[in-house]
Amino acid sequence: MSERSVQKICYMVNNAMVVIVIALGAFFKMLGVDFLVYFSIEALAFWIVMYPVIYKRKLSSYLWSAYIWLTFYMGVTTICLGSEYGFHLYCFSMILVAYTSEYISYKLGTPRVRPLYVSIGITLFYLMFMGYLSANGPVYDTGGRYASFFWMFNSLLVFSYLVIYTNFLIRSIIGSEEKLKEMAHTDSLTGLYNRHFMLEKLTGFFEGDEQGTLAMADIDGFKQINDTYGHNAGDEVLRTVSERMKAACEGCDIARWGGEEFMILSHSEHDEAITMYEQMRVSIESEPVVFEGKAINVTITIGISPRQSGISIDEWTRQVDGKLYEGKNSGKNRLVV
Repeated sequence: MSERSVQKICYMVNNAMVVIVIALGAFFKMLGVDFLVYFSIEALAFWIVMYPVIYKRKLSSYLWSAYIWLTFYMGVTTICLGSEYGFHLYCFSMILVAYTSEYISYKLGTPRVRPLYVSIGITLFYLMFMGYLSANGPVYDTGGRYASFFWMFNSLLVFSYLVIYTNFLIRSIIGSEEKLKEMAHTDSLTGLYNRHFMLEKLTGFFEGDEQGTLAMADIDGFKQINDTYGHNAGDEVLRTVSERMKAACEGCDIARWGGEEFMILSHSEHDEAITMYEQMRVSIESEPVVFEGKAINVTITIGISPRQSGISIDEWTRQVDGKLYEGKNSGKNRLVV
């Protein structure tokens, strides 16, 4: 989540609070509770002052100022009107808001307040004003006018907050986990699987009885490409070759095995795999890689081997490595079966 996104959310929240405070001020006027009418005017002034804070992107200050004010506001309204109007219910959602705010602060790299301590403070504040109500009753006797409506309205808002904030947290956590998983499994330059994850793929493949063909491909003369055109050009060659491999080998598991070497597992029949690998070799050879206006001719050598009963993963990879070595020593730019 970017700072700009959080700023937009803060503007939306602030706009909503301005509307809500004005509506509540009108409601308090209908009830004849003048103190809460004046208190709503102060609340309105607070939310208006928050606009420059958001504009200056002091978002952490905004979040915690809004949090403290909302907590205080619900406490005052509950003491004045009693629990039958449901304003005290917001305490439960405020605890989740505290943890969400910490997560947002963490993502933005801004100072954080420990939500555990905030939650304890909310709990103590809740017990304090509810204890006051239990002992003394509300400050104003409204006769319960509109109490049922406000109980339902406030309950709906609290549940909405809980659902929205919980969904936000869970989606964010899942998104972070998926990103970490992707980083752990893929090569950052090419976007292909890395060697470690490819070994996991091969292990899972060996647990079944599916037939497949393993290939090891190597870019011919890659050191010379780096020496002639520079390492940035070499990186572009790796990216382009990886893209062409993925395009030619749909349904295959492809990994950057190390340096300029690639391991490819095809789940097709052996003859089909041979044809596919040959087409991949030709597609890479037929079109040069263009980098900074220079055309770089690129070829690959491939060694392949079908799955055979009774061999281990290490033996299988050694087989394709041996065939790749054979191709390298017999002229390169070829497929060795």
